[in-house]
Amino acid sequence: MNGLETILPMILYILGSILLIVLIILGVKLIITMNKIETVVDDINGKVTKLNGLFNVIDYTTDKLTVLSDKLVDGISYLIKKVFTKKKKEVRKEDEDE
Repeated sequence: MNGLETILPMILYILGSILLIVLIILGVKLIITMNKIETVVDDINGKVTKLNGLFNVIDYTTDKLTVLSDKLVDGISYLIKKVFTKKKKEVRKEDEDE
C-alpha cells in the first residue's frame, strides 16, 4: 500500500506534465497559424480596397443602364397601349354610326 501511495501521485504528476507540455506546443502552433491567417486577411483586404473603385464604376454603370432600360420599356409599352386604345375607339365609333 505504501508503494502504491507514492507511485500513483508520481504517475499523475508525470501525465499532468506531459499534458501541459502538449497544450503549450499546441498553443504556440495556434499562435503561428493565427499570424499566418492575419497576414492573408490583410493581403485580401488590400486587394479588395484596390478593386473598390472598379466596383463603384460597375455599380454606377448598371444603375444608369437600369434607368435607361426602364425608360425604354415604359416608352414601348406606352406606344403599344396607344396603338391598341385607338383601335378600340375607332371600333366603338363605327358601332355607333351603324
